Amino acid sequence: MTTEPANPRYRSERSHKAILDAALKLCLEQGFARTSVDAIAKEAGVGKQTIYRWWPSKAAVLVEAIDRQSAASTEFLDTGDIRADLRDQMVAVAEYFRTTQSSTYREVIGAAQSDPAAAQAILETLVNPRVQDCRRRLERAQQQGQIRADAALDDVVELIYAPLYYRLLLGTRPNTPGQVEDILNLVFDGLRPQSPSPQSTDD
Repeated sequence: MTTEPANPRYRSERSHKAILDAALKLCLEQGFARTSVDAIAKEAGVGKQTIYRWWPSKAAVLVEAIDRQSAASTEFLDTGDIRADLRDQMVAVAEYFRTTQSSTYREVIGAAQSDPAAAQAILETLVNPRVQDCRRRLERAQQQGQIRADAALDDVVELIYAPLYYRLLLGTRPNTPGQVEDILNLVFDGLRPQSPSPQSTDD
């Protein structure tokens, strides 16, 4: 009786997941700078050449790992209500930014300031696809008359997400659902103070 050989595709998928999990674990424990491809390979139980066959750098490994980890919190729904859809998605992002795991994303963003490979990986894998998803949702809302026809959508994307990243990177205050609500109130209602309600006078 002969034993069927293990499915190569399954072995590859298992190794792929092990590498991503190892990269996240090591970066969380010791930071981006001290995490090496050698260490990731050892933790995952694979050869270093396996990693370089699939990724060009440790930054690319970590960015894909972050992408998978945060995928559920960055999806855009279309319920027909742009404000509600933005709120739901932004709250999910804010909640992810409050997790311990998000510290890995913060580390990689920091490294990207002096690491062109990390910067390129972040833009291509994490930022640009999500910006396009948001922009497409805003375009549909614009076509439906829910937001101004002359609104510059790329600027709108930056306007609503910059405050979340500000708190993530500088740690000034935690990201919260209340922050998201405040952002959307400012964006949709404008920065102009509301006129005071007229006071009634007795005859």
